[in-house]
Amino acid sequence: MSSLDLHWSRNPTALGNLWSGALSIPACAPALCGQTRLIERPTEMETQSCPEPQNLLRSVRSNIVQSIRAFRIPDLQNAAMAMGQHFLYANLAHTQTKQDALELIAVQFHFPAHFGKNFDALYDCLTDPLHKAGPQPGFVVVLDQLPIAVKFDKEVREQFLDCFRDAADYWAERKIAFRCFYSFL
Repeated sequence: MSSLDLHWSRNPTALGNLWSGALSIPACAPALCGQTRLIERPTEMETQSCPEPQNLLRSVRSNIVQSIRAFRIPDLQNAAMAMGQHFLYANLAHTQTKQDALELIAVQFHFPAHFGKNFDALYDCLTDPLHKAGPQPGFVVVLDQLPIAVKFDKEVREQFLDCFRDAADYWAERKIAFRCFYSFL
């Protein structure tokens, strides 16, 4: 067994995984290529993780900011699409400061050019212009890989997430779903 060269490779598209840097086992380990594999049934990772996207969010409160935990980003996106809701995604892995994070969100969420790059402006852009645009179907927001850095410490992260919590409360008053999921780097 130790002579088998089973190595892990970094392949963001293997088995439907959309995250760069995710570990996956090659479909056929290098030492076994060309040999018959003993187990021919699909593994849990190869099967679809959420067969019914519209039911994925049924167990999640309609207005909440929570850790992404066991949810997969593609599944959340499919659930938002199935429910006719807006899906907003921001990958914050390369940000180091509050300003970096706000600038990246402004770009990835298509905020207006006059966005002030502060927490008040973030809250305003998550609520007011969208409310004035007419009826909204709901929101699924993913803040992927929030930084853990000296200039983006726990206090700043909590203030950042508080903007999304306040937006969730705003939309709850209007009976519009606003679910925000986050993960740390």
